[in-house]
Amino acid sequence: MKESLLTERQKEVLRYRKQGYTQQQIADIIETSKANVCTIEKAATENIKKAKETLEFLYTLDATHLCTIKAGSDFLDAAKEIFNEAEGLGIKVRYDTISLINRMRDSNPERFRARYIREDIDVYINKDGDIYFN
Repeated sequence: MKESLLTERQKEVLRYRKQGYTQQQIADIIETSKANVCTIEKAATENIKKAKETLEFLYTLDATHLCTIKAGSDFLDAAKEIFNEAEGLGIKVRYDTISLINRMRDSNPERFRARYIREDIDVYINKDGDIYFN
C-alpha cells in the first residue's frame, strides 16, 4: 500500500503485535520505550476505527435501515430478525445464517460476547441484499 491512514511505524508495531510480541518486546526491537509503543499502537487503532466508520457510512449511503438488534440478543435470534425484516421489504439477504452471523461478528468484534450482542446494532440492507452493521 502506497498511501495509508497508518504511518510506517504504526504498521510495523501492528505487524509485531499480530505476531504475538508484547509491547516491551517491540520496544526493544525498534529501540524505543514501551510507552511510545503503546502510544503508536493506540493511534493506529484509532485510525483503523475511523477508517471502518467511514467505510460503514459509505456502504450505508444506498442502504435502508432494516432494524435494530437489541443488546442481549442471541446471534441466531438476530439472524432470524434480519431475515424476517428483509423479507418484509421484499429483499433477499445474500447470506445464509452462518455467513450472516460471521459478518455481524466481524463487523465490530467488541460488540459481542460469546453468542450474545453486547450493545444495540443498527442493521442496513441495500437492494442487492447486502447487509451492513453500524
